[in-house]
Amino acid sequence: MTDYLLDADICIHVLRRRGPDLRDKFAEAVGRISMSTITLTELLVGVAKSQNPVLRHEELMRFRARLDLLDFDEQAAAHAADIRASLERSGQKIGPLDTLLAGQARSLGLTVVTANVREFSRVEGLLVENWLGHGQGFHE
Repeated sequence: MTDYLLDADICIHVLRRRGPDLRDKFAEAVGRISMSTITLTELLVGVAKSQNPVLRHEELMRFRARLDLLDFDEQAAAHAADIRASLERSGQKIGPLDTLLAGQARSLGLTVVTANVREFSRVEGLLVENWLGHGQGFHE
């Protein structure tokens, strides 16, 4: 059973081996953490731009293998479209990939794990946690 959907910033912290508290959170939630194909795309771009893409790709694939990989589907697209339209009507917005990730998480009832709580907290009905220890919360 998946409960959490990782944002790229949290994955980067894990891949760079930052923060024992973050590793503890991962250990507590083992088997309940997923990654979106959207996040995987963001991370693969970083790998391709790195100074050692072969090594970074191997590290990313080892990390990815421990997580459920979720495809972006029609239901996620509908939620993402609703989120974008709603935010634009209220004069707010978030990044395009964050909009897609938020739509996917909300469509599945998952909590987005991110250090970017400020951005994701603009999305109505989205569960958001920061496993780096700052600004955990829920936004309705």
